[in-house]
Amino acid sequence: MTILLLVLAHLIADFWLQSDQMVKHKIKHLKKHILHHLLTTGIVLAVIWGYQYEFQHVISYFISPLAFIIITHLLIDLLKIKFVDSLPKSPTDNMKKLGYFLADQVLHVMMILLTCFLFFHMTIAEMTASLLNLNGSSSLTLLNTALFFVIIYILATSVSGHIVKFIIGSLPSEFANFEGELTLKNQIAAGKEKIQPSADNRFTEEYHYFTYSAPLRSRGKLIGYLERLLVVLLTAAGAYQSIAFIIAAKSIARFKQLNDRNWAEYFLLGTLSSIFLGLVLGLVVQRVLM
Repeated sequence: MTILLLVLAHLIADFWLQSDQMVKHKIKHLKKHILHHLLTTGIVLAVIWGYQYEFQHVISYFISPLAFIIITHLLIDLLKIKFVDSLPKSPTDNMKKLGYFLADQVLHVMMILLTCFLFFHMTIAEMTASLLNLNGSSSLTLLNTALFFVIIYILATSVSGHIVKFIIGSLPSEFANFEGELTLKNQIAAGKEKIQPSADNRFTEEYHYFTYSAPLRSRGKLIGYLERLLVVLLTAAGAYQSIAFIIAAKSIARFKQLNDRNWAEYFLLGTLSSIFLGLVLGLVVQRVLM
């Protein structure tokens, strides 16, 4: 329970309580971000302290682990900001940012595990046994199962959404795509030959623009969330063939836009990335709970 609660507190503070504006201007909102972690981690540690240690030894089981998590979190965030800000603008910029994002999250989880080892005296074997026994069957209690599912939900929605965003970058042509249609209007006066200079021949290009506003982008994010959650459920249930229907439904909905190569590549990369992350999380759920 201890590990799951601390990981959940980290994810809530990092993804649910942190706005897009805070992510974009991290150094400006760093104090607010650390305050979120202080509150969520403090509440979780208070629960652990009261439930497991009956509110005894406040320094050992509450103040020290809280200070350790907050200080290490601050140092990791400052290090990440320094590396991200030093990145030169290049076509591989997003992939480097993705690498720093993943390294940042892995380091935070490692600090949580180190907290459990240093302050709650949990061994690696105990940490592993808290999720699975040696036979591979589930040893989660009802509370641990609920915590596990909330963590998977956040990973499948907010965390995976950030990863997909880094992979695909921004929409082609700054969130606008168009379908071009060329028509020929042959306006030749009656009784005149085509070779006469007075003939009026014109090509007219007609473009139909599809502009993606903020509400439409929000709906796209919601579709991505639902897509990954469905893939997680289908993978956990072993219904792998049904995942093809999700891809087919998205392709039908975007059928006209797929005529544009840039859009098609963007759509394919985003869909495959999203499906892959859903599959990985679904396999984790299948392994832990089935």
